[in-house]
Amino acid sequence: MSKITGHIYKFFSRFKFHIVIILGVLIVGVLDENSFMKRIEYAYQIEDLKTEIQKYNNQYQHDMQHLKELKTDPKAVARVARERYFMKADNEDIFVLSDDEHQTENTAKNETTE
Repeated sequence: MSKITGHIYKFFSRFKFHIVIILGVLIVGVLDENSFMKRIEYAYQIEDLKTEIQKYNNQYQHDMQHLKELKTDPKAVARVARERYFMKADNEDIFVLSDDEHQTENTAKNETTE
């Protein structure tokens, strides 16, 4: 054996347990499917999902309150009918303003001039 390989062999034989422990910790800590890096990544994902759940719960509460208001208040039903469905009272006129160019192109194709 040459001098260099002899030194390497001596080093590995002297610290073989330390090297195996360090390699084991690296494999489990970084490379494994259940590694510490994956655990941290999953913790961040769980945190993001919890904030998303909270957002949807708040939206649900708001929608339930709006639904309760619609069931009990006839003025709220009239307001929704006017805003969303362009319904009007007898003494009102409705003007719909739109900046959508695509919509005007479709109406121009379907309209006929007589």
